[in-house]
Amino acid sequence: MKQFEDRVENIKSAKVMNAIRLHEFGGPETLRYEKAPVPELKAGEVLIRVHAVGINPPDWYLREGYKMLPPDWRPEIPLPAIPGTDVSGVVAAIAADVKSFSVGDEVFGMIRFPSYGESAAYAEYVAAPASDLAQKPNGIDHIHAAAVPMAILTAWQFLVELGHNHPNPLQPEMHHPVPLDGRKVMINGAAGGVGHFAVQLAKLKGAHVIAVASGGHESFLRDLGADEFIDYTKNRPEDMINDADLVLDTLGGAETSRFLRSLKSGGALFPVFFGFSDAEEAKKLDITVSMTQVRSDGAQLEELAKLLDNGTVRVAIDSTFPLADAQKAHERAAHGHIRGKIVLTVAKE
Repeated sequence: MKQFEDRVENIKSAKVMNAIRLHEFGGPETLRYEKAPVPELKAGEVLIRVHAVGINPPDWYLREGYKMLPPDWRPEIPLPAIPGTDVSGVVAAIAADVKSFSVGDEVFGMIRFPSYGESAAYAEYVAAPASDLAQKPNGIDHIHAAAVPMAILTAWQFLVELGHNHPNPLQPEMHHPVPLDGRKVMINGAAGGVGHFAVQLAKLKGAHVIAVASGGHESFLRDLGADEFIDYTKNRPEDMINDADLVLDTLGGAETSRFLRSLKSGGALFPVFFGFSDAEEAKKLDITVSMTQVRSDGAQLEELAKLLDNGTVRVAIDSTFPLADAQKAHERAAHGHIRGKIVLTVAKE
C-alpha cells in the first residue's frame, strides 16, 4: 500500500511527461516524441496514467490539418497539438467533484470526441471527463481495451443506439438506427476497426450478416459470425447482393452510392464517412441514407464492456507500436488492409 501511495504522490508532483506532438501539419514524419506538460485537472475530470492508445482515422485527419475537409470547414488547431482519443490506463488522480471513479481504477474511453485537438491521448497522462470513461473490462488487457472505444461506439451508434440528441453536422435530420433482428445486413470494410465490431453487434442483434473484405479475411470474419462473405477483389459486392435491408459502409466517400443497387426498396444505407451525393436516386428507390457523428459516451462503453468481458464481442489487434514509434504506426495505417486496430503501447513506471 505504501508503494502505491508513493507512486500516486510522484504522479501528482510530475510536471512533464512523454508525448507525441505536432508542431506542423503533414505526413507521419510530423509526429514528434518529446516532453510535454502533464495536463492539469479541471472539474469533472480524472487524470489517467495511460497504458495503451488506440489509433483512429481522426488522428491522421488532425495530423494532416483536416485537409480532406473543404477549406471553410477546417477548424483552427493551436499548435503544438497532441493527437488521439482512445485510451486505456489507470486513474492517477481525480477532481474533487468526481465520485464515479477512484485512484487506482482501470479505465478506458474515447476522450472529448468530437473535438479538434483537445483529446490529447498520445501521451503518458491524459486528463479526461469522467463521463467519457468506463471501467476497463477485466477480461481484456489494456492493449485490447484501447483498441475498442471509437470503433465500437461508431458501430453501436450507427446500428443499435444513438444515445444522444446532438444535431448531426453532416445532415439536417437525426440519424436513427433500424431494427436488425431478421434483417439482411451487408457490412463493407468488415475486417477493419469499425467493421469487425459491426459484424459482431449486428449478428448479436439477430441480423443475417454479409461481410465484405479482401479474401484473406474470410475465415477471420466467419469466425466472428458473418453468415456470408464477399471478396471484393474478385466480385463487386453491389453486383452480388440486391436485397439487403441495410448496408453499413465503413469506408463511405463518393463511391458509397454504388450500394444503392444492393438494397431493397425501403432499405437503408449508412455511410460512416461523408461523400454521398445521389440523394435524388436514393429517394426514387425509397432508400434512406443516413450517417451520424460518433460521440463519447461512458455509459454506452460501460454496457459494451460487459460484452467484451464475457467474450461475446472480441477485439482484433492488427499491430502494436511503442508510443515513441507513432510515426511507424501511422505509416502502417496508411498502408491499409488493416485487420482490427493498431495500438500504441506506453511504457509503465
